[in-house]
Amino acid sequence: MDSPHGAAVKAEDFGLKGPRGWVFRGVRLDAEPGSLIAVEGPSGSGRTCLLLALTGRMKATEGHAEIAGHRLPRHMAAVRRVAALGPVTGVNELDQSLTVAEQLREGALLQRRYEGPVRALLRPRGERRAGAQARIDAALAAAGLDLATLPKGPRTSVRDLERLEAVRLSVAIALLGEPRLLALDDLDLKLSDTERAEAWSLLRSIAAAGTTVLAVCSEAPDGVTVLRTGAAEAEPATEATKDAKDAEPAEAAGAGPAAGTDTKTEETDDTTKGADDALAETGRA
Repeated sequence: MDSPHGAAVKAEDFGLKGPRGWVFRGVRLDAEPGSLIAVEGPSGSGRTCLLLALTGRMKATEGHAEIAGHRLPRHMAAVRRVAALGPVTGVNELDQSLTVAEQLREGALLQRRYEGPVRALLRPRGERRAGAQARIDAALAAAGLDLATLPKGPRTSVRDLERLEAVRLSVAIALLGEPRLLALDDLDLKLSDTERAEAWSLLRSIAAAGTTVLAVCSEAPDGVTVLRTGAAEAEPATEATKDAKDAEPAEAAGAGPAAGTDTKTEETDDTTKGADDALAETGRA
């Protein structure tokens, strides 16, 4: 994970249209490998929708995007192979019933499954176990999570983690497969100002090591590439949310000419369900 290998992220008039109108459209972006990109906007403005579209987990209907040279929407499966999801509410959440160690082992097992099970089975069991532990250790270091500082160490329950610790754990699991693009939803949710600064510092360090990072937030810090959602002239978020659910993807999103300005929390629940449905259609998270 030390050598630069991030994905270039480009979009040109990227959009999605549902039965009642545009969910998002006109998205334009040109970010180099190793960039830190913020999708900024209020809750319910379409941020998760845009994140899922750019990671190959939601099919756009207008324009195109290109992730590490893979063109969307045609090559969604190829994009999913190079883009990993960190925490996405209702889609890719941590299992609250597991311990931290169990969650990490599960992530390593799933990663081995997708690496190529036949080749993996030919390696000695001890070598496989050592390789998995090495990946876990490297991912934890990159995510800045020291298990020894947790109340019960690796046996700490996921449900007992502080919000920032949970973010770090999710990031570590996403990094196990050494993705070229790391995407996180609601980065600054329930974080204090100090914790928010720590979270962005973490993402800067990951981007500096070569991985391109895409993070949804309510307010982006200085020095990052920003895509903003929620244009004032757009349709009410209630209608935009319905459009997003009836199309293939998640929530109402926008960048440039976009849909969705309302910030009511009840609408966020509906869009999260839509995101879950979109992910189920496209397969691997």
